Amino acid sequence: MYPKDLSEIKTKVALNLMKRQIVCFAAAFVMRLPLFFLLKGSIGTSLAAFAMIAVMLPCFLLAMYGKRGQLLEVVVKNIIQTKFIRSKEITYQTENFYAVLERQRTLEKEVSSIVNDKYKTQKLRRN
Repeated sequence: MYPKDLSEIKTKVALNLMKRQIVCFAAAFVMRLPLFFLLKGSIGTSLAAFAMIAVMLPCFLLAMYGKRGQLLEVVVKNIIQTKFIRSKEITYQTENFYAVLERQRTLEKEVSSIVNDKYKTQKLRRN
């Protein structure tokens, strides 16, 4: 068996919940009661309950959602960057290996000719 990755383990604080979950659930709980009682008189109980759920849902998503170890805000940031900020075109450039070999060959010929010219001039000077 392979050892477990300990970086994935998060510490639980109370009731088997992490600090982040406790804070998000508390924020949802604090928002729901005033909102429900403010809206109940004007739009009715059913719609007030629906509005309360709609307002609490982001808090629950922030507390519970995670994809491949990434939190919701990281996932949303990556989606926004991919869809709206970064360019859609992926530039993929390759270098032709044969062109590299051809350049190397011409450079070697040039170096060879320089060396041969120096050798010939040295030979002529000796004579």
